[in-house]
Amino acid sequence: MMSGMALFAASEATWLDKFTAFVDKVDGKVWGTSFTIAGFPVPLLIILILFGGIWLTVRVGGLQFFRLPLALKYMLKNEKVESGARGEVSSFGALCTALSATIGTGNIVGVATAYVAGGPGALFWMWFAALFGMATKYAEGLLAVKYRDHDEKTGHVLGGPFYYIEKGMGSKWKPLACVFAFFGILAGLLGVGTFTQVNSICGSFNQFFKSYVDTANVHNFTIFGNEYSCATIFGSILLTFMVGMVVIGGLKRIAKVSEKVIPLMVVLYVAFSLLLVAFNAGKIPAAVATIVSSAFGFKAVAGGAIGAIVCAMQMGVARGIFSNEAGLGSAPIAAAAAQTKECVRQGLVSMTGTFLDTIVVCSMTGLALTMTNQPCQVDGAATGAAVTMKAFAEGIPFLPAIVTDALVMVSLVLFGFTTILGWDYYSERCLEYLTNGRMGPVLVYRWLYIVAVFVGPYMTISAVWGIADVVNGLMAVPNMIALIALSGVVAYETRDYFKRLKAGQVEE
Repeated sequence: MMSGMALFAASEATWLDKFTAFVDKVDGKVWGTSFTIAGFPVPLLIILILFGGIWLTVRVGGLQFFRLPLALKYMLKNEKVESGARGEVSSFGALCTALSATIGTGNIVGVATAYVAGGPGALFWMWFAALFGMATKYAEGLLAVKYRDHDEKTGHVLGGPFYYIEKGMGSKWKPLACVFAFFGILAGLLGVGTFTQVNSICGSFNQFFKSYVDTANVHNFTIFGNEYSCATIFGSILLTFMVGMVVIGGLKRIAKVSEKVIPLMVVLYVAFSLLLVAFNAGKIPAAVATIVSSAFGFKAVAGGAIGAIVCAMQMGVARGIFSNEAGLGSAPIAAAAAQTKECVRQGLVSMTGTFLDTIVVCSMTGLALTMTNQPCQVDGAATGAAVTMKAFAEGIPFLPAIVTDALVMVSLVLFGFTTILGWDYYSERCLEYLTNGRMGPVLVYRWLYIVAVFVGPYMTISAVWGIADVVNGLMAVPNMIALIALSGVVAYETRDYFKRLKAGQVEE
């Protein structure tokens, strides 16, 4: 006969299993709902996002391909040019706030889960979506500044999809703006902002702990029917405390921390990854060939080729959006707070976020996984940090495994921590919009956010990423509708700005 405690543990485990299965089912509906063309399934949400990026690319004349050097220049020198402009933080500070939410565990764990579930081909579709997503991110930043508003009660500069939907498309579309804001709150509280980040961070703590500490006499704790190490418990408490110290301080403290941590963590991880790539340079052609062939199902048997393509596309686009957030509508919330006079200039600066996130950082993880030939079918527990840790340990054999594992763990901690901060800001602004600027609910929300950070490590990895995919997709729908509807405004502002720039009326 089972004891009461064992029975409780078993019932909780069953509840978690059922919840995970429910999340997986909803995730499949959001990202897998499709129509058929010539017998081939075409996922609706993926088509909407890709079509939006391609359409915006056409409307702005392929700006992301030809104006990237100028965008990078603006990114670095915007404080000097835009001094005295309206806004709460510098343009670079706004970008760092956006990057703090964008460059997160998705760049390490998210790429690994896409690789495991969709094969190496998922990386190709991640790149493909990012190239056109740069135009999407440009449009988001431009519209955020053009339609932003200054709240006299709170002193905040507010902007984002909810404002360019309401002001740009007209007040009759306000319900769509509210839908976006509602799912933005959920994304912060239950998805991208908390559960996925802290779950991945504590997962890396636990993996490192199990690999290098003798756990024979270390007591584990049973929570919700599952056992967790003291490393997981310690990680959740430490992260909760650190997040609370920053989140309570609001946007300016978040931006200040982000400006210092973001450059450090990107340089650290990219340098670490380049070491692996350089040591395995001879494997690059084969890795690229594997990624491309897998993307189009060339290695699948005839009957499974279409399924392989759809799976790779779904995982690549979904995880790409999770990572770079192009089309999601989150980054323009930060862009709206930038001290800038020109909406096009901020659009260009915002565009660099997608380039840095996916084309640079995600590529490092993807190449590491492919060049070290990591298996694409492994146990669910090994689909996160463990896969990436193994890739770096094998790819840089002249460094002790404890060093490579520690570097991956530190990168995960920095990436995840800043993402938690950035998404608190995003979701707070969504709540401000829904409550007409009342700060009382926002203060309550901050404490709920901190609680969610504490709870995150005890969710299953499947449920965590499933929830993130669902709320991401539901956020993207109203935002993409608005971007396509306002593409004419984006095209007009772009032509006008570069006409004035060419005439010397705008300082470059």
